[in-house]
Amino acid sequence: MMTALSRRAALAAPLLLGATGAVRAQGWRPPGQVRIIVPAAPGGTTDIMGRLCAQHFQARWGTPVVVENRAGAGGIIGTMEMVRARPDGTTLLSGNIGPQAIAYSLFRNLPYRAEQVVPVAGQIRGPNVLVVLASTPVRDMREFAAWLRTNPGRISYASTGVGQSPHLTPVWMLQLLDVEAIHVPFRGSAPAQIELLAGNVGFLVDNLTGVIEHIRSGRVRALAVTSAERSEQLPDVPAMRETLPELANLEVNTWFGLFAPAGTPAEIVQAVNAETNALLDMPETKARFAALGGVPLRFTPEAFAAFVRAETEKWGAVIRKEGLQLDAS
Repeated sequence: MMTALSRRAALAAPLLLGATGAVRAQGWRPPGQVRIIVPAAPGGTTDIMGRLCAQHFQARWGTPVVVENRAGAGGIIGTMEMVRARPDGTTLLSGNIGPQAIAYSLFRNLPYRAEQVVPVAGQIRGPNVLVVLASTPVRDMREFAAWLRTNPGRISYASTGVGQSPHLTPVWMLQLLDVEAIHVPFRGSAPAQIELLAGNVGFLVDNLTGVIEHIRSGRVRALAVTSAERSEQLPDVPAMRETLPELANLEVNTWFGLFAPAGTPAEIVQAVNAETNALLDMPETKARFAALGGVPLRFTPEAFAAFVRAETEKWGAVIRKEGLQLDAS
């Protein structure tokens, strides 16, 4: 089975080889070392995307680009690190749906505002997937719902952090099913997966990009994906909305992208966006994303900003309807 580290290396190497063949974006170049903050633990999709961008940028700019993992508080710690940085293009954030969309409605005392976080470029999008350990005697969503109902409040589930899509997706699912389970948050996808594989939690809803290797290896069983339709990578796994009447309206796609501090000049935003899109346009990238179960999230800066606003409004409506409100720690 491929480890998270070896998977990152396998993903990155072909992209570096292909970098010189892509059209070079003109204009701004960083004046010195660039850091990409990842507001999650190593090994998950947010981390993988940050490292792919870092290696691509370094090859294109000829400037060191380092990745710094700042996990914790559902992505808030890493986002604040970026918000406090100088808006000169030398600090970027490899963010995601949690801290960059969901958090604005979920946390009552969020220490940053949407206007302090500038959307720069999309990276990848894909569905979440509900998985259980392969030894769990649950093979489909009907058996899963029955399992929870016969063990009310006794089955636990891992998440990649409070306020992330893998936290709120099962919250929404459990409320639609009218069942209870115990939430156990972790600092990122990799530690959540470890606890599931060790049998310490009952189930996990995670980005398909993060757990597809475990699904393919047979260590975990995929019960359903959260997108409107089935994933091309897992054609035999149903969409959650097609499994049970109670889940007919559930649809979630998670996404990842690059962000910068407020005040970052438009020239820098455009340059980083162009380089990111050059990475997304490479056939190698598309093939690697497909292997992960995702597709490129290619936008102009303006279109990406509009997309993020729409996602923020969508999750705000869900959170208000469910009456969810947390304190940022």
